[in-house]
Amino acid sequence: MQACLFTHLPDVRWLCGFSGSNAALALVATKSGMRAVLFTDGRYTAQAREEAAGTRVIIPKKKSALVAACQWLAESGAVKCGVDAAHTTLAELKWMKKAVASGRRRILFKPIASLVARQREIKDADEILKMREAALTGCLLFELIREHIRPGATEIEVAAELEHAARMAGAEAMSFETIVAGGVRSSLPHGRATMARLPRKGFVTLDFGVMLNGYCSDMTRTVHLGRATRAERDAYDSVLEAQQAAVAAVAPGVTCGKVDAAARSVLKKAGLAKWFTHSTGHGVGIEIHEGPRIAAKQKQKLQAGMVITIEPGIYIPGRFGIRIEDMVLVTKTGNEILTPSPKTWMEL
Repeated sequence: MQACLFTHLPDVRWLCGFSGSNAALALVATKSGMRAVLFTDGRYTAQAREEAAGTRVIIPKKKSALVAACQWLAESGAVKCGVDAAHTTLAELKWMKKAVASGRRRILFKPIASLVARQREIKDADEILKMREAALTGCLLFELIREHIRPGATEIEVAAELEHAARMAGAEAMSFETIVAGGVRSSLPHGRATMARLPRKGFVTLDFGVMLNGYCSDMTRTVHLGRATRAERDAYDSVLEAQQAAVAAVAPGVTCGKVDAAARSVLKKAGLAKWFTHSTGHGVGIEIHEGPRIAAKQKQKLQAGMVITIEPGIYIPGRFGIRIEDMVLVTKTGNEILTPSPKTWMEL
């Protein structure tokens, strides 16, 4: 008999639908088929039975969900149980082994590569529908927040207005900490919002996303306050061209490295490649960062159903930064941008 134990909460949610903050999901292959048992605590009794319909739910009273799951696996007769090496800590593995009889501690649990990470990369029709809704909510937020982007406003004020609007639009949460970076601070690739005030003249970068129905969105737009210099406008046009070139390269069968190269080649011709200091994109889904990785020399091929970001940027220390990001669905014949909010030059 073979089994797997999942403790990484996004994997648990993807497999059985449960969205609580404490869970262990045991899957055991038997002669009659696959058995799935979800272990959690008393806070989630009703929620687990509602969300994980079709999965047996066990609420242990005097032990943790993880310990109960390990003991159940041992008692079920499982010979080997795979555990996700990428998300199981040494401390957790120690407790897992301690939970079972000493004679089985060395052989029952076997760290393995994730069994679901690659499966989660390909979204089904229902997942795509949810992601499309999350992405369009992000586009709506960008339209609403533009009136709050003005000289003298603090970055935190802008972020707070955006996050309040997200909640009012039905978001469960933000996908990640909202980035608002103005003026010189726009040269920080992850310049989270501070009390710094937006400049009278200069770029403002907004990178944000919402979680809706369990799925994340992610988009970045860069606008300019006041009249820009020729150099600023040229730099923006180059980043936009790089972003559009990478999007155009997205299609099933194309390697992730080729998409990355499409963006970098444009910035290289413009003499800006050295300021592009991160990968071109990443997968999005239940988690804000999933596979595949859109980066240099990545040989993994895109497949229909993947949802990725395309987000080239340049960051010139002491001057400014520019990033433009869309969520892109890989279709059977090419791609579809899920965040169609305007990204042409915008002076406010």
